Amino acid sequence: MKLILATNNNGKVKEFKELLTPLGFEVLSQSEAGIDIEVDETGTDFEENAILKAKAVYDIEKAYVIADDSGLEVDALDKKPGIYSARYEGLKTAHERNMRILEQLDGTEDKRRTARFVCAICLIRDNGEVNTVRGTCEGRIGYEEKGTNGFGYDPIFVYGDRTLAQMGESEKNSISHRGNAIKELLKII
Repeated sequence: MKLILATNNNGKVKEFKELLTPLGFEVLSQSEAGIDIEVDETGTDFEENAILKAKAVYDIEKAYVIADDSGLEVDALDKKPGIYSARYEGLKTAHERNMRILEQLDGTEDKRRTARFVCAICLIRDNGEVNTVRGTCEGRIGYEEKGTNGFGYDPIFVYGDRTLAQMGESEKNSISHRGNAIKELLKII
């Protein structure tokens, strides 16, 4: 089955392909499908943003489309950056965003550094039926960036005794918010 990913994020495309291709899906990024759009994420939660992105691509292609919206919720920061994770405080790079969160948590004790990654996935079938699922990964924010794998907030997000950026791809995918959301998605495909 062919699935179009409604994203231009290379990290997300890589993760989705690693998770779905072995299951028999032909996974195309929106650019591989010849779709060149950017969708304004004006939703109030992860699900609304995922639906907005999926519908924009579906309206062009009328095929199976998957979109996700994901981000980091830090409890001590009132669940920020949340849906603004990719553009937190207007900072341009992942490193700048990571440093800002570490700065905001400076002096915060370990037990209050709890956080989670959240991923909402929207699947629109070729007949227009809309489905959403959610996955999370619970952890905490470390004290410095560690690791070179992954992307985004992975170097500061600690799961067990390592950051997600210190894990190999298959290990990370088995516990990640996106991996958990895809497990839920597979139940409805």
